[in-house]
Amino acid sequence: MKRLLAVSDIHGCADEFKELLDKVKFNPEEDQLILLGDYVDRGPASRETVEHVMLLVREKGAIALKGNHDQRFLEVMNGTDDLTEMKFFEHGGIQTFQSFSGVRDFDLKTAKERIRANCSEHLAFLRDLPLYYENDTHIFVHAGLNPAYVDWKTQPERDFIWIRAPFVGQRTVVKKIVVFGHTTTKDIHGKAEVWFDTDKIGIDGGCAYGLQLNCLEIKGKNQYKTYSVASKGSWK
Repeated sequence: MKRLLAVSDIHGCADEFKELLDKVKFNPEEDQLILLGDYVDRGPASRETVEHVMLLVREKGAIALKGNHDQRFLEVMNGTDDLTEMKFFEHGGIQTFQSFSGVRDFDLKTAKERIRANCSEHLAFLRDLPLYYENDTHIFVHAGLNPAYVDWKTQPERDFIWIRAPFVGQRTVVKKIVVFGHTTTKDIHGKAEVWFDTDKIGIDGGCAYGLQLNCLEIKGKNQYKTYSVASKGSWK
């Protein structure tokens, strides 16, 4: 059985991500890496992060899921309503556009033109990311599962990448353990360390907020180990 390694909410922190993979001694021959989304926004290196994730998926067998920030980046690139665009730039979107376009003196029109011209492969990769992954014992998802849906696979796409309180605060309706990011563990239990509950495990350590990037190791049923690296900055 391969060792499972789950990482979430990298948010442009490419250096911390690479350091974390080194720390856990990631070996694609023996490990299955599962990334739970939010590769862009806030941190300084969104493009580098996405490119590294693309390499890991295509050459190292990693599984990458979609997060809400990845989806909102696509929506802004495709042209969206003013509120969505405003929220994107309020939550680290400027850093994403600067990273992908190379335009530091920020101009939205110029940045979009450069990104469309030079990063179509990146955008297609993000667009096609799945919303969840499951095996015999665990379900991996960016944000969580809506307990109102007995058949969780039929819940709205938005819930997979956006849900918070209804999922975190209630028991799930599934028999498998749900591994998720999106809601920082500090917001759940006051600490950046991985949060364990009886039916779910939260792993977002808030790296982009100056805390840490976590990795959850799963070797078998109820056999867990955690790793982390400290954030190199804070980008809110």
